[in-house]
Amino acid sequence: MSKKGKKIGILTAGGDCPGLNAAIRGVGKTAIVKHGMEVYGFTAGYSGLINKEYFKLDEPKVSGIITLGGTILGTSREKPYKLEKGEEFNDKPDLIRQTYEELDLDCVVCIGGNGTMKTASMMAKEGLNVIGIPKTIDNDVYGTDVTFGFDSAVGIATEAIDRLHSTANSHQRAMVIEVMGHHAGWIALYAGMAGGGDIILIPEIDYHIGKVCKTIEERFAKGKPYSIVVVAEGIDKPKKISAARYVVENIQTYTGIEARETRLGYIQRGGTPSPMDRILATQYGAFATELIADGAYNNMVAVRNNDLAAVPLDEVGGKLRLVDPSDPLILKGRNLGVSFGDE
Repeated sequence: MSKKGKKIGILTAGGDCPGLNAAIRGVGKTAIVKHGMEVYGFTAGYSGLINKEYFKLDEPKVSGIITLGGTILGTSREKPYKLEKGEEFNDKPDLIRQTYEELDLDCVVCIGGNGTMKTASMMAKEGLNVIGIPKTIDNDVYGTDVTFGFDSAVGIATEAIDRLHSTANSHQRAMVIEVMGHHAGWIALYAGMAGGGDIILIPEIDYHIGKVCKTIEERFAKGKPYSIVVVAEGIDKPKKISAARYVVENIQTYTGIEARETRLGYIQRGGTPSPMDRILATQYGAFATELIADGAYNNMVAVRNNDLAAVPLDEVGGKLRLVDPSDPLILKGRNLGVSFGDE
């Protein structure tokens, strides 16, 4: 049986992404309506905990926000356990504990990506009660099969690829589109496959630029008037040049075929969340509150084999979920003639 009267905090940390407000709503409404909890929202990520910047969340404040992009709490990339250059002492963890104790909180819900989960796990080791909710468009949080924000980003990237098909065909060019993904190529893989990309380059698969150029030459030689190349920003390349620019310059230098680049950048992180992300974020938020009600602290909510699950934070912090080169979608792509620049 759930206990009433608990006091919880919520924060959103790291980069913004679609679905954050849906997750806040899922936590808040379940906590307030079902369990009679008091809920406080901390502003600007962990900075709110450090600087005691918060406000009480009631039901009206968490209503009508499921469709909104961004986060009503604000966010930041504050890393409270990291010593800055030249620092010998860091009082931020003590300030976090002070805020936690002054508000007499039972738990803090930390919504974020890998860095956020790492900080959450460190808070748990300090004796605070924490629940993590995984979000990131990169889909690279370890311990869960999917993060909210990913589906929206894939939809945005896929629409961009769809639009580039007509321009590439009209001008008989190679179009190179760069999507986010410093370490993980999930967006490039899924959007590239969904958008009918001819070449997909991701950080997890070593590619050869010469083979990329050869593939494009072969396509033109077969009478195919254009090529779509989807690249993750984190592929291996020289420093001080974007992934898209590097690929475009090589295509034009070594094939003579006209090539153009498109970099989606922050467009992938903004705007209204997709229906799937709204649902996933809501489920995560509600499940997080149920864990709090049951006293199952220091876990991250997750989806595993299509079921909601609780994963210990100490198994998650500091790890990445990367694309396995033998992923079934990659194998299906190869069977369809998609090149990953390595063959």
